[in-house]
Amino acid sequence: MAFLTWQDRYSVGIGQIDDQHKQLINMINELNDAMLTGKGKNVLMTVLNKLAEYCVSHFAVEEKLFDVHVYPETADHKEKHHKMTTKVKALIGEVQSGKSTISIEVMNFLKNWLDKHIMETDKKYGPYLNSKGVK
Repeated sequence: MAFLTWQDRYSVGIGQIDDQHKQLINMINELNDAMLTGKGKNVLMTVLNKLAEYCVSHFAVEEKLFDVHVYPETADHKEKHHKMTTKVKALIGEVQSGKSTISIEVMNFLKNWLDKHIMETDKKYGPYLNSKGVK
């Protein structure tokens, strides 16, 4: 059973973004599976790094849409992206140095952050961008 499952309530009404959110969910599930099956640190780090890189590219897509369409909450949204990127980079450093491990607490953090970010932050820009013709 998947740790996190795509639900229609996550849709922001923009196909490209919804597809990217689905990919983020898949990557969180991949990391969770690697953790649960006792994969080595190298595998966990590979998956975690892939997830972090994808977050950065996904955030860049969102932010470009915000800039092009003059989304009024751009600054606040970009700040949330920056905080998440900083947190994930710190987590990668802690895991790499042995100070931390990929645990259920880490997985719950990722799951809760994604759920909250989509439902409380990303859902706000969907109608705005839709009104600008972005589908």
